[in-house]
Amino acid sequence: MALRDFSRTLLLPMRVWDGPTRLFHWAIALNVAASAVLAELGWMRAHRIAGLVALGLLVFRIIWGFAGSETSRFRQMLASPAEVARHLGSFGGRAPDTSVGPTPLNGWFGVLLLLLLAVQIVSGLGNPGRSAAGGAFAGPLAAHLGPALAHACTIVHDAAFRVLLAAIALHVLVVIAYAVMKRQDLVRPMVTGRKRLPGTTRQPRMASFLLAFVTALLAAGIALLVALLA
Repeated sequence: MALRDFSRTLLLPMRVWDGPTRLFHWAIALNVAASAVLAELGWMRAHRIAGLVALGLLVFRIIWGFAGSETSRFRQMLASPAEVARHLGSFGGRAPDTSVGPTPLNGWFGVLLLLLLAVQIVSGLGNPGRSAAGGAFAGPLAAHLGPALAHACTIVHDAAFRVLLAAIALHVLVVIAYAVMKRQDLVRPMVTGRKRLPGTTRQPRMASFLLAFVTALLAAGIALLVALLA
């Protein structure tokens, strides 16, 4: 749709992101930043707690990706290669933001970040290492792994964090590119949950608060169970 035609279209505020998805997005961003700072300061007990919180958040998001709101589901995030190619081909020009859920590019980026988070968190659970300050930061599963596997967790945990930081930086740059090159603000909808779209756009299905609450309890229970395995 051309910008001129879009400007003449009746635009209505529409809810495109649910509260749980938005809460996860910002909570995991703060968690990653806090975990990095805590590890750098050598506060490994707090770093371990942050890791268990991240595990609960990740479990919630994985379940929500299958059972949650329409725009939060993985099938909505994984656009076909042809869709991604068409999207990238038109990236250089300004265009109205008509994506109800994630854009084809950011959908794949979201899945990639979740995979990297999973590698980072799982390897941290089995990490038996020590901090530069001398404080122990053994993960809750480290005692249950053999020496070789535990050592592998240490290597993967350090390497995965560097890759995760690079992916996060690239994600931020992509969001900035959308704002500069296409004049599309992807941050505001992730804060407010709403976007102004043509009135003919179909409202995406939103999951209930009860489902989110039950999913959160399940995710917290799994994280607590892992913590008790130490």
